[in-house]
Amino acid sequence: MSGAILRSSAALLGAVLLAGCGGEGPSAAPPAAGLSAQAQAGRALFFDRTLSASGAQSCATCHVPGRAFTADPATDRGLPVPLGGRGMDLPGFRNAPSLVYAALTPAFDPESLTGGFFRDGRASSLAVQAQQPFVTRFEMANADAAEVVMRLEASPQTLAAFTAAYGATVLSDSAATLARIGEAIAAFETEAPQFHPFSSKFDYWLQGRASFSDAELRGIALFNNPGKGNCNACHPSARQQYSDHALFTDFSYDNIGVPRNWAIPANSPDPVSPVSGVPLDYVPAQAGLLSDAPYAYYDLGLCGPFAPPATDPAPRRTYGAGRCGLFKVPTLRNVALTAPYFHNGNAADLHQALQFYVTRDINNNQGNNPFWVPAGPGGNPYAAAGSFFVNADGSSALYQYNDIPLAFNANVNVGENPYTPPTFSGGNEPTLTAAEIDDVVAFLCTLTDGFDPDHPSAYSVPAQCAPQAR
Repeated sequence: MSGAILRSSAALLGAVLLAGCGGEGPSAAPPAAGLSAQAQAGRALFFDRTLSASGAQSCATCHVPGRAFTADPATDRGLPVPLGGRGMDLPGFRNAPSLVYAALTPAFDPESLTGGFFRDGRASSLAVQAQQPFVTRFEMANADAAEVVMRLEASPQTLAAFTAAYGATVLSDSAATLARIGEAIAAFETEAPQFHPFSSKFDYWLQGRASFSDAELRGIALFNNPGKGNCNACHPSARQQYSDHALFTDFSYDNIGVPRNWAIPANSPDPVSPVSGVPLDYVPAQAGLLSDAPYAYYDLGLCGPFAPPATDPAPRRTYGAGRCGLFKVPTLRNVALTAPYFHNGNAADLHQALQFYVTRDINNNQGNNPFWVPAGPGGNPYAAAGSFFVNADGSSALYQYNDIPLAFNANVNVGENPYTPPTFSGGNEPTLTAAEIDDVVAFLCTLTDGFDPDHPSAYSVPAQCAPQAR
């Protein structure tokens, strides 16, 4: 499609999607002005580190405003998962998701497998989700709701904001107080414009107030093309029923066969803290449940090992084997700010993430896929040294999708582009070339909030968006 046609299509799409609102970029500290009393309490709670057992962690520690409210690996010793706990030495299990636009997530639907909060949808609402870090051992690490209340009462400014919203009598009931804390944080994430600015270059392009470069135009075409990137299949670039704007997620669940990330301490054969060296005795032991599995612990998404929290009013869910390994599709808004990628943080940048999608099932007769495909039980002659599907010692994993037990390999999505069915005799080519990956990255970078149509040259985007990085 020509650039002229695509540029004119922005006006047409702008008529379909409501105009993106202005506002500060994702790095701005959310102001309290204009917020309800509940949301102002939520703001105070969100940034208060004294509410954690360590005194060093708040919601904002793992959801940094300047990183689209995701974690910063630089503060977690380079780990793909955040550190927490009473000594700030206990690693979590998953890459922290962005909270920007999280308030627009629908409730979990067990029939359609959409929605819900956390990467496995186990919390029925944003308020339920917001309670959990306060009493999770490897996060804010309070022993129970009573300890949370004790710390709240010792934090004068936060306590004043909280009692202004909910009154002082609620403090007599610890469980009710924790529930109100979750409600307040949810109100903050719902009301504060920094959590839903819709101020990206893409939004202004739809309004006809910004122009895409040739690379960005090619990128959106590849993104939407079902025969090429096909990203639009799970990350729709048009509005849905959940919002008047494109959210770049359909809130569905998918198993894309991401390789096991050995940088996550829980994945190690003998998991210990990388900070203190203490054994991680909170890692679920699954060896007895997964008889064919070579590893003791697996993160299987929808089917475990994490259950819906006890404070969730929704009924607990159990799933059949067909849903093991499925994780919620994230939004791609601000995706250039939120590296590393995937639920286990196994892709360092957008190029590597896209390369994984288009080469995961390819190992052609030139042996030019050095990242993903292992030798396999039959000794594939085209397997490249240094396969990304590896064991803890760096040797090639026996099976390709090595972060789920073999019994669940059939759950991996292989039926649509950009995946290419494996052909070990050679001949398969990626659905995107290296140059086309560059173009898709260029488009993805336009989803970063903070664009000013009156000063387009001031648009601040991450280093991986610079032309030389592509």
